[in-house]
Amino acid sequence: MKTVGEIVRGRGLLYVDSQATVFEATAFMDRHRIGAVPILEEGRLVGVFSERDLMTRVVVPGGDPRATPIQDVMTRDLVVAEPADTYEKAGAKMVARGCRHLPIVDGERLLGFLSLRDLLQVEIEEQAESLAMMTHYVQYIPPDVEQRFRDATS
Repeated sequence: MKTVGEIVRGRGLLYVDSQATVFEATAFMDRHRIGAVPILEEGRLVGVFSERDLMTRVVVPGGDPRATPIQDVMTRDLVVAEPADTYEKAGAKMVARGCRHLPIVDGERLLGFLSLRDLLQVEIEEQAESLAMMTHYVQYIPPDVEQRFRDATS
């Protein structure tokens, strides 16, 4: 079973600095086609900003994205995973907290960022491998049995 550390290894790390405005963060998210982004301050993870944060904390209250500091509207109460957590454990954390994005951290250092979609993709890949193995097992015919069958039908 894959760990979240294995899943994020080798991926580029996208993040926004804590001094950014909401407009800068959302422009970054749009450019990279992502729905949430980790917020770092001096290399430390201090929050996450998501499309939901934008809607509930900026747009609906009538805030100005160009004047609103990301620090004022980001989510600070984070659920995180450690690199050794399995993708199933990470998914359970996300379901329990009702979030769709999960920072992967080692202490205070951000290693990666996963979405629920990333975890679903891993699940699909694991299921496909399992199905292929079961199909091979069910369809396997030992060589001696196959030869006896050929001899009997010839």
